[in-house]
Amino acid sequence: MRVTVTGGAGFIGQHLVTALAARGHSVVVLDNMHRGSFEWPGGALATCIEGDIRNPADCARALAGSDAVVHLAAQSNVMGSQSNPDYTYETNVNGAWNVARAAVDANVPHMVFASSREAYGEPAELPVQEDAPLAPHNLYGASKAAGELLLRTMPASLSISVLRLGNVIGPGDSGRVVPLWLAAAREGRPMVLFGGTQVLDFVPVDLVCEAFIRVVECGPLAAPVNVGSGRATTLRELAVRIQSLAADVPLDIQPARDAEVTRFVADVSRMRSVLGIEPPADPLGILTRMLDTAS
Repeated sequence: MRVTVTGGAGFIGQHLVTALAARGHSVVVLDNMHRGSFEWPGGALATCIEGDIRNPADCARALAGSDAVVHLAAQSNVMGSQSNPDYTYETNVNGAWNVARAAVDANVPHMVFASSREAYGEPAELPVQEDAPLAPHNLYGASKAAGELLLRTMPASLSISVLRLGNVIGPGDSGRVVPLWLAAAREGRPMVLFGGTQVLDFVPVDLVCEAFIRVVECGPLAAPVNVGSGRATTLRELAVRIQSLAADVPLDIQPARDAEVTRFVADVSRMRSVLGIEPPADPLGILTRMLDTAS
């Protein structure tokens, strides 16, 4: 298959492009280099287009002749969205619309949309099932929920699959809690913890890539699917794990940030039954690989 991956030069994208190429797929990457880079080993395995999903012409160029598109490109973290709301709206909402419209015009039959656990907001109960209401707590979550709703209006010629991702971790990530804390521990600095009561669902990037590939290869989903570990990890537990692997640096506890959701654990029953993917026994097992590959 010919698969276009928007945001394919970013953290998840680089892993996904490499995995798709290893499965024999022809891959086209569209990325604006806001956070990504074409300078990684898998970049040579794909046709890389430097362009922006905010530009319909770039979307049309990247989608031409494709059999499916995986839409990863986004302003992809909560605090970055809060600090740059216009870019977030233009990219996460208008950009998703541009990609979908380009897919329709190019007769691409299937779009896989990377949504987020942030679309749920603060859940009423854990674990969170896919039929829980979308009640985002911050701009990033709102932009992902808006993207899901917009894509429901696409013509029937374009099938939309939605994967709602937990907190994805793995080598190559930056600017989020795990890589920031690993860097602090390696450098002997305190790990800054905002709040301290958070409970999150960390999921290794390899499992996330497998989920995307199975949807691409097996065809459209009938309903959204959570992609997570199904395990609750407190940030204090994460800190202890990093301290045991890297260095026993202290925690610097700061006031909680209002925009951040404080708890999420995915119900992964649908991931098991629909995608045939088992959650990891130890979602933090990838920390060793992250530490070993970090520069």
